[in-house]
Amino acid sequence: MSGGPVDVSVLVTTYRRPRHLALALESLALQRCGGTAMEVIVSDDGSGDETPQVVHSFAATAPFPVRFTTQPHDGFRLARVRNEAARLATGRYLLFLDGDCIVPHHHVAAHVDRRRHGTALLGYCARLPAEANRFLVPENLAITDLVALVPASERRALARRRSKAWWHAVTRHSTKPRLAGGDFGVWRDDFVRINGFDERFVGWGQEDDDLGLRLRAAGVRLETILGKTHSLHVWHETDATATPRWRDGVNVRYFERRGRLTACRRGLISRPTPAITWGLPSDLMATPFGRTVAKHLAGATVAAEGEPCEIELVVRPGTSQFTRRAECRLALVASDEYAGRQLAGDADMLVAVDGDEAIAAALATVG
Repeated sequence: MSGGPVDVSVLVTTYRRPRHLALALESLALQRCGGTAMEVIVSDDGSGDETPQVVHSFAATAPFPVRFTTQPHDGFRLARVRNEAARLATGRYLLFLDGDCIVPHHHVAAHVDRRRHGTALLGYCARLPAEANRFLVPENLAITDLVALVPASERRALARRRSKAWWHAVTRHSTKPRLAGGDFGVWRDDFVRINGFDERFVGWGQEDDDLGLRLRAAGVRLETILGKTHSLHVWHETDATATPRWRDGVNVRYFERRGRLTACRRGLISRPTPAITWGLPSDLMATPFGRTVAKHLAGATVAAEGEPCEIELVVRPGTSQFTRRAECRLALVASDEYAGRQLAGDADMLVAVDGDEAIAAALATVG
């Protein structure tokens, strides 16, 4: 790999699978990507085993810079783990990879050849059978025919996924193809623009679906890279926290909320109330309740009347209605007030509040 500024940062996330991580790292050491300057960042969710030693041993001989970050384990916090890796990344292109996956020798080169600005590239994994584990050791990975280990059923599944992604692109589907967080590439500027993964996703699932929707909202086109490359998932027992069905995940209700902000509130950085662009009603200062709300918005960025904003605010008591383009329409209603059917139907979020603390909490968390 050439020196100079880093072009590609490969971000590998892991938790208590040092053997799988060693394979993933070795597959990255075997990349054939010409003069592309790359780095690898391993982000650990507090494994408490030999994971740090695996990374440090690999870093001693790797043909590119390797860095390691970890955090105390406090439940399943994959969004935060991925953001931690991104915070350390210096490359202009971010390539995410789960630590239980290996990649073919041309994986990084395929992304470099296929990428273009304004586009994120979506990959996926072929699941290797349990019996393939006996062929997989880091020392032999360079001479292992990875393609031969992939079952025909998995190759067909990837082909179907690629065909569906092509059709979704042709029809300009609004939510598909879906982003799988363990194998995708995105320009760093686009990732930063939407504030990375939303760290309010805690527990199994939906954090990558959310990222894909916010990338689309930011104008980034999501395209498949299947057919050029894909990862290979090394078999292990199913994680005990995983749900058998997507809709059973603990984050589904939060994911399906209305009023999703393109740049999430708690991601690469925390975005407090003053960091949001607000659209305020003309009658905000007409009542004591509205003046109390205004006090909590002191110093915030306020869009001009009629201009688009991130959050448009309407209060009751008051008479204003939602009138502008906004990512989230918030109705703050004093606890002794009636919102009305029209306001309740128009609002993405309607919050009844009583007192300063409740107002501050609503403004700080909505979106």
